[in-house]
Amino acid sequence: MILVTGATGNIGRELTRELAATDAELRLLVRDPARAAALPERAERVVGDLDEPATLTAAFTGVDALFLLTQGIGTDRTSAAVAAAEAAGVRHIVHLSSLHVTLDPIPAMGRWHHERERIVRASGIPATFLRPGGFMTNALDWLPTLREGNYVLDPVGPGRYAPVDPADIAAVAALALTRDGHRGKAYSLTGGELFTVAEQVRVISQTVGRDIEVREVTTAAEAVRFRFPGGAPRALADAVTEGFHLMRADTAGIRTDTVELLLGRGPRTFADWCERHADAFRPSGDPNELS
Repeated sequence: MILVTGATGNIGRELTRELAATDAELRLLVRDPARAAALPERAERVVGDLDEPATLTAAFTGVDALFLLTQGIGTDRTSAAVAAAEAAGVRHIVHLSSLHVTLDPIPAMGRWHHERERIVRASGIPATFLRPGGFMTNALDWLPTLREGNYVLDPVGPGRYAPVDPADIAAVAALALTRDGHRGKAYSLTGGELFTVAEQVRVISQTVGRDIEVREVTTAAEAVRFRFPGGAPRALADAVTEGFHLMRADTAGIRTDTVELLLGRGPRTFADWCERHADAFRPSGDPNELS
């Protein structure tokens, strides 16, 4: 039995579909079953919440492998999930971490992930760590300013990175969960193309036939707004500001070939992702209708 946390998110939706196409027994930990209505019917739903450890027993009972995705800036959810996994006798954890943990020194954004990895390792349960860089779906954070005034805020200027499609992260996770040879491994995952923000915006513009202005960020508050339009706690805002500063300085970018080596194909392109999500970037687009 495989248990998936974060099943209704960008990675979790794709992972559930990947696993539903195999013969693996599949269970989803969900807080709101209605949000999982569009996911494959054969996946069992169990209601629980990582913020409420007492609700996890039923979801973890009988589970052999766990896909663990915990959001936010703390470690309590990771601790709760790992404790439930230990109690249930889970034999493998595939944990979503971050490429930030590979940097030296580790920036603030990576230290939370580093501590979560430590918690997983301390459990003694064999684990696989997935360390993706920036997600292609982060471009959806630009929708508020696109709808407000047809512009995107650019906090990194000449900085480059290789965004990865969550579908590729999910494919690697499915591989690690269903095939031998991945326990004890850590995989740094990126896309195959290096972009500045302006270059990403150009791809979106070409896809939807819409000219989009790129405005350079001038303040730390604007930088946070770029990533979290609805605002962020102070610690997270400071970490985001630091991260953008580091990205601006990195004009070469980090790109790995791990996706290709593991999946036997090249990573999906940003242009392909834009084609699949083009409607969200049109004036009447609805991000809630994304596939």
